[in-house]
Amino acid sequence: MAESTRPLLTDSNSPPPRSLDETIERYIGSFGWAQFLQATLVSFSGVFDAQQTFISVFTDFEPTWHCTESDSFCHDSVSNICILPKNAWSWDLSPHVSVISEWSLQCAGSFVKGLPESSFFVGCLIGEHAVSIMSMSTMLTVFSPNIWVYAFLRLVNGFGRATVGTCALVLSTELVGKKWRGRVGIMSFFGFMLGFLSLPAMAYMNRGNSWRILYIWTSVPTMIYCVMVRFFVCESPRWLFVRGRREEAISILKRVASSDVTTMSLPFEEQENIDEKPSVNIYAAMKVLVEKRWALKRLSAVMAVAFGIGLVYYGMPLALSNLDFNIYMSSAFNALMDLPANLITLFLVDKLSRRNALIGFTALGGVSSVLIFALQNMRIQNHGELQLVLELMSYFCACSAFNIEMIYTIELFPTCVRNSAIAMARQALVLGGVFSPIMVAAGRKNGVWSFGLFGLAIGLLGLFTVGLPETRGSDLCDTMDEEECRVRRSNNDIASCVIA
Repeated sequence: MAESTRPLLTDSNSPPPRSLDETIERYIGSFGWAQFLQATLVSFSGVFDAQQTFISVFTDFEPTWHCTESDSFCHDSVSNICILPKNAWSWDLSPHVSVISEWSLQCAGSFVKGLPESSFFVGCLIGEHAVSIMSMSTMLTVFSPNIWVYAFLRLVNGFGRATVGTCALVLSTELVGKKWRGRVGIMSFFGFMLGFLSLPAMAYMNRGNSWRILYIWTSVPTMIYCVMVRFFVCESPRWLFVRGRREEAISILKRVASSDVTTMSLPFEEQENIDEKPSVNIYAAMKVLVEKRWALKRLSAVMAVAFGIGLVYYGMPLALSNLDFNIYMSSAFNALMDLPANLITLFLVDKLSRRNALIGFTALGGVSSVLIFALQNMRIQNHGELQLVLELMSYFCACSAFNIEMIYTIELFPTCVRNSAIAMARQALVLGGVFSPIMVAAGRKNGVWSFGLFGLAIGLLGLFTVGLPETRGSDLCDTMDEEECRVRRSNNDIASCVIA
């Protein structure tokens, strides 16, 4: 925040801004206190996003059990609980600590056990941004009478959570100058890390008690946050402008810049170079994007890479119960992996090549995940600790790749479709989350279905980045025509590059 907000009234003889980036920096400044407060509040949504994404690690786990002392047959068959009489064994804790033990799902198939979390990610695929829906469905989940109602409410919860991360990322970055955009974009990832880190602490305090209490603890703060967002967060003026709502955009700029400004002269008001109507939703945007070959190529690549990252990013924390290590500590370690990943991206975002960094992180994450599977068939001392180290490395790479992927996507697409492009990339990421719970459940018997496939997917799909252009340090374009002009210039086709 080295640059303070600048006066909005400009010399009438000064040349008009060439882009909305220049407009924001000229009239508001690169990064002032108002922009900082907006970015901070918006990024805090990541806390509740993370809590609902990974809460099933502590609510849907399979508790430990023990044989009753009077039954010798149980001691001869402790590896298979499903063939034992009900009176031959008992849960170590109260059955209410998990949905698995409360509803006697210990012998159900992998599909049923993974259904609630998969339903959550399906909801994320088809849903819209509504934190209020997420908070209300979280509270209603407390009253679930069976696995089917529980899975449905998780579906609704995912529906409300769908684009929380996308909106937070766009709202926090589009109102700041180019110099600060990468750093501000990382703030939403810190919010997600804080939410993930809070879960094992809350679950540890709730250990031995009903899983329903954990849902109460995470729903009440979300409701309070919804009220704060309604009154204190403003819309992106860039988003309003490209949709023709210029008066609203001017009003937002005045409010962000200074509370006592009553008039504003915006040179870009007279420009008419935005002649295309932006898409209303993600599906309409797809039609706009596929019409341009360069846009379709970029979108396909980022979605393929995001799917591979999603399998590891969501699958690794869910697979912690498959490792021989304390679930609370391992979850806390995973949450802490977000910190170095975010710090590396925060301080090196202006120096890292987007393309090379993404390829490197996905390759290293893939190798680490495959090695976990390899270690499962080896008799090595400190077996569990080695697997955890590799799991942390793989998750760290997925977190770093995810950060770079989102920033890369912002820079690859113009304003008129940027929100939708990011949403589609995140949908591909979430699609990996749909498959990961079932793969994790199947991987309890054979690690190739979880860690093995996770590693192959992220490693191979990361190679799609090779065909994308490098965007570090480039200006953001506002229209498809501007971005296409840049593509043609890179291909030395300058003669056909004309913007009205």
